[in-house]
Amino acid sequence: MQTCDLLIKDGTVLIKSDVLSEHVDIAVQDGRIVETGTDLWKKYQAAETISGKGKLFMPGLIDSHMHTGQQLLKGLVLDAKPIIWTRVMLPFESTLTPEKMRLSAQAAALEMIKSGTTGFIDAGSYYMEDAARVYAGSGLRGALSYSTMDEDGLPESIAMDAQEAVKRTDSLYDGFHGNGNLKVYYSLRALNSCSNRLVELEAGHAKERGTMLQAHMNEYMGEVNGIIKREGMRPYEYLEKMQVLGSNFLGAHSLILSDEEMALVKERGVKTCHCPFSNCGKAVPDTPKLLEMGIPVGMGTDGAAHGGLSLWNEMKIFRSVMNIFHGVPNNNPKVMPAETIFKIILEGGAAALDEEGNLGRLEAGYKADFISINMNQAHLCPTGNKLRTLFECVGAGDVADMVVGGRLIMKDREVLSMDEERILYESGKYMETYGA
Repeated sequence: MQTCDLLIKDGTVLIKSDVLSEHVDIAVQDGRIVETGTDLWKKYQAAETISGKGKLFMPGLIDSHMHTGQQLLKGLVLDAKPIIWTRVMLPFESTLTPEKMRLSAQAAALEMIKSGTTGFIDAGSYYMEDAARVYAGSGLRGALSYSTMDEDGLPESIAMDAQEAVKRTDSLYDGFHGNGNLKVYYSLRALNSCSNRLVELEAGHAKERGTMLQAHMNEYMGEVNGIIKREGMRPYEYLEKMQVLGSNFLGAHSLILSDEEMALVKERGVKTCHCPFSNCGKAVPDTPKLLEMGIPVGMGTDGAAHGGLSLWNEMKIFRSVMNIFHGVPNNNPKVMPAETIFKIILEGGAAALDEEGNLGRLEAGYKADFISINMNQAHLCPTGNKLRTLFECVGAGDVADMVVGGRLIMKDREVLSMDEERILYESGKYMETYGA
């Protein structure tokens, strides 16, 4: 008998976005999948075995764009007067403290674990070292950034020049890049709020350290017009002029793209991601064309302030938006089928996490990041097609188990890596003090 750390026995398995098989075992050793197949229990002696009866196993979901620093804004953004960034979010983030960030990260990590998100990319906020310590202990896989802006007029608590902004990310990188499952990305919070000098510094330091650079891109028409007015060209064209674009660049949102910008994104190997619920109030991306061009697309929640951290919700919203905007006018009801959206979440997410070929599938050699769904429930059973039911009917509360890097961090809805009761208590106390 061969030995392994963990064995999943006799489960239904979504091996990749469009391949689902029955009666499959998964053997995990040293954080990676060593084999996926039938009757592996006859071959492997495992330190721990999980029965797959009544469960569907799949790669863990990856949130390609979220905001830990806005976790405590849940319920305070919907129906607020525009522009919510300047009226709500920026003022709130300027009041963050280490204690608030610690609670935000605890609440975000717990929510992601309970909803099946094994990997995430934080778009950047403040006191990120405090968030990093929480995430390192949670077992989740993630990339963190500092919020980097140097425009005049920011609240005093977050105002900084270009040198100070990049220095903060340097410190975060030195302290936490490679700590457990964590990475550190450099960032440009919004191009309209970043000087040319800050763009140069962030891009240069990211390249020197071999890590990713991320930015909010082409999210609002006002943002696009602001760059056109300032630079005489569109946002992606500006970054091309600044020699920023490359395969290490992640353009969050990327909604309002010209044909020339799409060509640049394709040529430079840029990664993109959409946030469906948040984006619905701004614009509809031409995702079918991006995918046709071979441009990696991931999906994010945009943080808990925009309806929580459930990617299951985002997938359903995205399907509906794509159908009504792109499918119906072209008489194409399959403009964005379930298999494609799972590929966006899983493999597009892997690209955004700079883990292409390491995440997004349950195949030999891939990192052992996966979840299970309890299929033995009234709203999921019976079904004529498990893959489509997985997409149409599953919600965050149906996630039963989570494994990240071969470590079991939730088993049968019990979180093993965090103190759920204490986090909920502290969250409740916060609501008593600050809730409406």
